[in-house]
Amino acid sequence: MLQAHSWLWYYLWGTPQVLLFGLGIWLCGRGLWRQWPAFLAFAILGSSGEMAVLAADVIPSVPAQTFWRIYWVVLLVGSLLKFFVIGEIFSRVFNPYPAVSRVGRILVSGFGAALVLTAALFAAFAVRNDTNRLIFGFHLLEQTVFLIESGLIVALFLFAGYFRLSWDRFAFGLAVGLGLSACEQLAAWAVVANASPSSHGRTLLEFLNMATYHVAVLIWIYYLLVPGKAVAKSAVSLPEHNLEVWNRELERLLQQ
Repeated sequence: MLQAHSWLWYYLWGTPQVLLFGLGIWLCGRGLWRQWPAFLAFAILGSSGEMAVLAADVIPSVPAQTFWRIYWVVLLVGSLLKFFVIGEIFSRVFNPYPAVSRVGRILVSGFGAALVLTAALFAAFAVRNDTNRLIFGFHLLEQTVFLIESGLIVALFLFAGYFRLSWDRFAFGLAVGLGLSACEQLAAWAVVANASPSSHGRTLLEFLNMATYHVAVLIWIYYLLVPGKAVAKSAVSLPEHNLEVWNRELERLLQQ
């Protein structure tokens, strides 16, 4: 059962994508896409792309190079959408400070997208027509994306904790799910790089990666569909890190 391309393998690969796509449709139906447009795009386009990769893996007539090229495009688009989602989370967390929220969202999304595109460019130079080099470039880009993603999520939690900001319920669930998946992926890559596991060991790590992402999607569904008790927290207003002052100055600069 714990073998590559077994029924459990395809279940853990495909089911989270179906759930995520359904969550996107639910957002549209409830009109919540206006609040979370980046996540809606990630849910619909990201899950559709992964299902296309899954189909390419299942169809025997698809050559290996074509499969990895499809996977490249899906990874790049999905990664860009992830960083727009992280920017959206930042905006929601800093919502009481409109200028900080707006500027921070642009900076976080732009910074993440720029790093992803830079990493993709470097990875592409390592890729030729050889399938092994194509795979190497894919994994290089994937590791870079998870490293940047986990760093931004950790920084977001640190900022929110430092300023004593209250979390939007779904924003918190999104951040936890993204952070959990990214950190587990990085840990798995560290094991591969340092422990040199066998082929079966690598397969088990892939099962763990897919299972963790499955849990992340379930976390998102839980925090979106299950109502929770909101706990309001006031922001810290100390002179050395007063967000009110920052917000006021940013508003002044944006109006000039």
